[in-house]
Amino acid sequence: MKRFDFGPLQKVLNLREFRENECKNELGKAIGILAEIENKIKETAVKRHGAAAQRFTDPLQMPVWDNYIIRLDRQAQNLTEQAAKAEIVVEEKRAEYLEAYKELKAIEKLKEKRLTGYKKEISDYRDAEADDLASARQLAQ
Repeated sequence: MKRFDFGPLQKVLNLREFRENECKNELGKAIGILAEIENKIKETAVKRHGAAAQRFTDPLQMPVWDNYIIRLDRQAQNLTEQAAKAEIVVEEKRAEYLEAYKELKAIEKLKEKRLTGYKKEISDYRDAEADDLASARQLAQ
């Protein structure tokens, strides 16, 4: 009996696996970029907190600290906007990944069904062979 062959659909399965992996990698990169931006936001907040505490230590340096705090606030605002854009990209990449995953699973289920049918066909063939052998032995006796 021949071996199981998924035929031309194996190429489709391979392409869908490749696409799913590519989408997963792109999603990982987008999440990494978002995490990096969020870390910068946290660092900026820590710097701002430290600057606010230092502001009152020397009255002559107060305008310098005020300018530094204003710059940190602008930087935090800019980073927040970047994070919002990065979040949109992450959601888009997540949607692409989920679509690719669903397409891959559909082909995998089809392959599993065909493999199950193939195994049943082999089992039936072997059972029929065994029955034929048993019948032949009984006739030979």
